Amino acid sequence: MDRVTMAHGAGGQIMQSLIENFILKNLGGSGFEVPLEALDDASVANGIVLKSDSHAVKPLFFPGGNIGRLAVAGTVNDIAVLGAEPLALSSALILEEGLPLGDLEKILKSMKETCEEAGVYIITGDTKVVERGALGGCVINTSGIGLRSEALEENLKIVNKYRPMRNRWLLDSNLRSGDKIIISGSVGDHGLAVLSSQEGYNFGSQIVSDVKPLNKMIRSLLEVGGIVAMKDPTRGGLSNALNEWSVKSKVGILVKEADIPIHRDVKAACEMLGIDPLEVGNEGKVIIGVVREMAEEVLETLKSLPEGREASIIGEISDQFSEVVLETVVGGRRILPAPLGDPIPRIC
Repeated sequence: MDRVTMAHGAGGQIMQSLIENFILKNLGGSGFEVPLEALDDASVANGIVLKSDSHAVKPLFFPGGNIGRLAVAGTVNDIAVLGAEPLALSSALILEEGLPLGDLEKILKSMKETCEEAGVYIITGDTKVVERGALGGCVINTSGIGLRSEALEENLKIVNKYRPMRNRWLLDSNLRSGDKIIISGSVGDHGLAVLSSQEGYNFGSQIVSDVKPLNKMIRSLLEVGGIVAMKDPTRGGLSNALNEWSVKSKVGILVKEADIPIHRDVKAACEMLGIDPLEVGNEGKVIIGVVREMAEEVLETLKSLPEGREASIIGEISDQFSEVVLETVVGGRRILPAPLGDPIPRIC
C-alpha cells in the first residue's frame, strides 16, 4: 500500500500504522508533560491542554446534528476527557465554491449554540475557499485550549486514597488491575445516523446522532472522584478505545457484552448491514476508568444526569491476560480486537 486510502483516516489499526510510521517518525520530540507521542485525546504543554481536530463529515447535515455541532463538541470533549476545563476554541473554515450561504449560516448558528451549551467561545480562526467538487461542501478545523480545574485536583486526591497514581492528568496509560469501566450511554448511534444520511437508508425508525459536548457532565463526575482515565470512543468505536487503553496501560480488559447499552434499532441496523456496533464511532459518549471503590458512586451520579441515564458498568481491568476480552451474552469469551477502521467512512 503506497498511497493514502480512506481506511487511513477511519481509526483502528490502519490509521494507527499511518500515525506511527509517518507522523510520529517525522514529528514529536517536544518533551512536554503529555507530548504528541502519548497519542492521548489531547496534549499538555506548560500546564495548557491543547487539542486540534478536523471534521469532514459527509453529509454536512444528519439526524441529530451537523458538521458545526460536531466540530465544537468533538474538540471540547477531547479536552475534557483529560480532566481539563475547556477555555476557548479556534475555528478554521475551508469552504467549497458553491456551498449555499444558507447552509453556512445554519452551520455557524449551530456552532454558536453548541459553544453556549459547553460554556466556551470561539475567539480566533481562518476562512479559505477551494474549487467546486473538492470537499463535499466544507471542512472545519477546531482547536481548543483548556486548563486544570479544582475538580480534577479533588478527583486525584480521592484516587490516591485507594491507590497511587503518578500522572497529573487522566491518561490512557493510568489503568490498573481492579479498576472498573463505565460507559456513559448507548453505542453506535452517531455512526448509524450518519450512514442513514449517506446512503438514504430507512431503518424503520430514525436513528439520531448522540453528538453533544460532555464537559459539564465530566466536571460533575470529577467532583465525585476516583476517576483515573476517560476517553470518547469516536472513530473505531468502543472496540478501538478499549484496545488503546489496553496497549497504553499494559493491562487486560474484560467487558461483558450483556452490559453494553445498544439501542434496539441500532442493533437491528447493524445486523442487517453486517456491522459490529462496537466498532461504530460515537460523538456523545465517554468511557470512564474508575477505582473499584468509587465505581458505584460515579455510576449513580452519571445516571442522575441527562447525558448518562443509560450508563452502565461494562467491565474491569484484569491482570489475568493482556488483551481486551469480551464475555458474550451466552457466557463464552473471545478476544475483542482493535478494528482495522471504522466501518462507516466520514462520520466526523
